[in-house]
Amino acid sequence: MKLFSKRLRWLLCVPLCCLLVACTSQSTPESNFVLLDGSRISTSQLRGTVTLVNFWATSCASCVAEMPDIVATYGKYQAQGFDTVAVAMRYDPPSYVVNFAQTRHLPFKVAIDNTGEIAQAWGDVQLTPTTYLLDKQGVIVKRYVGAPNFTQLHQLIERLLAAT
Repeated sequence: MKLFSKRLRWLLCVPLCCLLVACTSQSTPESNFVLLDGSRISTSQLRGTVTLVNFWATSCASCVAEMPDIVATYGKYQAQGFDTVAVAMRYDPPSYVVNFAQTRHLPFKVAIDNTGEIAQAWGDVQLTPTTYLLDKQGVIVKRYVGAPNFTQLHQLIERLLAAT
């Protein structure tokens, strides 16, 4: 019986430890985004704002479907110190990204990760959409794989914007 209870404790402990590790905030990797206009912005320049970093592709149906919600989120919070960087994956042809951004009138920063280095630095992003929410100190507070629940995302953004 004693051996069984030790195994049970071990089996309960492992998922709990994994959950704690998954919930631990982590600093944003230092990255340099090349924007569509040729300018550059680094993650250190994003500090001081709550920022959504969205890895996406024009060939990703769920990315395209969530983009109007990302645009609306940016429009709702931008004046309060919120920013968005949409990072197109390396396999996305730059001409497709430019066309998408222009025809959809994306109001936020759009970058192209033409080498894959940014996706690698951010945890080897493979699946799109993958979205990170950063606080004002540049700490990743939430990671979404797939489209986020935008109601919950807005509540979290509001809490982060209110924090000093």
